[in-house]
Amino acid sequence: MTKTGEHVLVVDDEPQILRALGVILRNAGYQVDTAATKSEALDAVSVRPPDAMVLDLVLPDGSGVDVTSEVRTWSNLPIIVLSAVGDEREKVRALDVGADDYITKPFGTEELLARLRAVMRRAGDERDEPVVQVGALSIDLADRRVTRDGQEVHLTPIEFDILRELAGHPGKLVTQRQLLQAVWGPGYDLETHYLRVHVAHIRAKIEPDPSHPSYLVTEPGVGYRLREPVP
Repeated sequence: MTKTGEHVLVVDDEPQILRALGVILRNAGYQVDTAATKSEALDAVSVRPPDAMVLDLVLPDGSGVDVTSEVRTWSNLPIIVLSAVGDEREKVRALDVGADDYITKPFGTEELLARLRAVMRRAGDERDEPVVQVGALSIDLADRRVTRDGQEVHLTPIEFDILRELAGHPGKLVTQRQLLQAVWGPGYDLETHYLRVHVAHIRAKIEPDPSHPSYLVTEPGVGYRLREPVP
């Protein structure tokens, strides 16, 4: 069961999916609101902000990518997107604009609930954490803010969580398994392809030359290291 009051918005244009997800989430202790279109979803988020959103990629008046992109202009609301098999390009687009996780249809109840708990746990982590300085990078762990040479770097929530884990071990190797478990939780040890996508996005934002990383370096087959650039 969840803490009383946790509120999830489910967005899908298929009534049977809305009903099924509503039953699953209510049985797990969540309060549930539903929306069937992009416009309904955006209205719901603004009128009664949820603690998390489960969002289908295909909607009659837009897409889950559109919803995620718009919500990310003003909110760090945890977002899990639902995608059908074959929606790989749209799935990556959704992650790129700020979705926290994805689930491919059909999915299992326990998988959905585990991923939802993970994204909500990360969003609720408000520990008083320091500012980590790595070369020209400044990583404010409490305010979830990153700058490079004084210029703000806009990371998605999941990108920041990966960078925060690396920043907690500056200069040290963090294995793929450690990152996956720290960011997504137990049971995600094999999602290395997912990790690579996010690392590539982080490099595109923090590296002077993403094709030759100087901050976030790969230890082939093992993991990653956040280090001071080598002159």
